[in-house]
Amino acid sequence: MKLFKKLIKLGIIIIMILLVVDLVITQKAKPFIFDNTDDLAINRVGLVLGAGKYTKHGGINLYYKYRLEAAIQLYRAGKIEFILVSGDNGRKYYDEPTDFKNDLIKKGIPENKIYLDYAGFRTLDSMVRAKKVFGLSKFTIISQKFHNERALFLAHNFDIDAIAFNAKDMKGSYGLKTKLREYLARTKATLDILFAVKPKYLGPRIEIV
Repeated sequence: MKLFKKLIKLGIIIIMILLVVDLVITQKAKPFIFDNTDDLAINRVGLVLGAGKYTKHGGINLYYKYRLEAAIQLYRAGKIEFILVSGDNGRKYYDEPTDFKNDLIKKGIPENKIYLDYAGFRTLDSMVRAKKVFGLSKFTIISQKFHNERALFLAHNFDIDAIAFNAKDMKGSYGLKTKLREYLARTKATLDILFAVKPKYLGPRIEIV
């Protein structure tokens, strides 16, 4: 019985930590996150955070679809000049950045306006590499709101002057599962900052021109 009570207390403490971290990251992001292009400042580069194009069932991943649409919207509105796609290319036949590039070109975005970061394995990697590899100290992050909030938290901790534009989000059970995972992701992001975790790869400088 004593062990059970201790486990209950431990569980409550963990839940409280997750909720506090979630609230802090959400509140810190509020001044820098936007839903309307009219309210968004112009930045030279928009950083699209990667997602797989297809779900495990073979359909189009709506997170991917909506991020693609948001990037196109910002480019056409003149809010960004270049698009940097940062995603995972760590497995054979899986290439998030190239999928985005191909679909951006199909939608009329000039190829010379698109840059790819093939080592954006995590959001932390995407933020640090944007600064260290691509030389960006200021940019607009493009993803769903929950992801943008965490990305802004990381970016600002690395002294990046970032704002974010919210792509359309998911609702229902699909969105709920993502939100539950996000609690853990935000706590891990906080620990990564505390323990000065580095990105998996850096590499030579790439200039966006």
